[in-house]
Amino acid sequence: MISIDDLHKSFDGNEVLRGISLEIKKGEVVALIGGSGCGKSVLLKHIAGLIKPDSGRVTVDGKDMSMLRGGALTDLRERFGFLFQGGALFDSMTVFENVAFPLKEKTKLSHQLVLERVFRELENVGLSGSEYKYPSQISGGMVKRAALARCLVMDPEIMLFDEPTTGLDPVMGNAILNLIDDCHKRLSFTAIVVTHEIPGVFDIVEKVAMIHEGIILAEGTPEEFMSFTEPAVRAFVGRKQ
Repeated sequence: MISIDDLHKSFDGNEVLRGISLEIKKGEVVALIGGSGCGKSVLLKHIAGLIKPDSGRVTVDGKDMSMLRGGALTDLRERFGFLFQGGALFDSMTVFENVAFPLKEKTKLSHQLVLERVFRELENVGLSGSEYKYPSQISGGMVKRAALARCLVMDPEIMLFDEPTTGLDPVMGNAILNLIDDCHKRLSFTAIVVTHEIPGVFDIVEKVAMIHEGIILAEGTPEEFMSFTEPAVRAFVGRKQ
């Protein structure tokens, strides 16, 4: 589904990605972990086609993201849902309007079908009754739920989660991870979850990959990952438990 091959990227002479390679199968959920500033979010943006690599490539179903232009790139991006760290809701729009926005901008669905799909997704993420509140009137956890509903209303094949629990307390952070798990079981999308939520995220993913000093230092199932003896892995995972 997604293939990352020897990806390199530098910013102002600072090499952030130094040869990242990773394979993600269709329907798989992968946790991408590592220290702050190690390049997790940069990698996610490459996968979404928001950044072009200095060398190497990201392919989705055999299509090289860096080689696509115009409508071909737009068509491929529309298969993605991207949940940003802060939710990225429009402050001037209600929760309903935020979730309806991509449907109104990118589809020709009737008003009634838009209503039905938005209310359905808000119910699925536990936000029934909050449709006409503004982002400033709801909690951080509810903002993340609304942002997730906005992604899912477009029925994405691939979901990219950039620190979905940032700024939330442990209970709400765990609730968001469980919601991601529930949505995956319902929709079977392929997903990458960038997170520091360890070991909580291990309960909802099939594979874990750790970026360290610009490369994939270790990858494997959650069970395998917990048994790795590599010092940098042990130091990172150990302090998170």
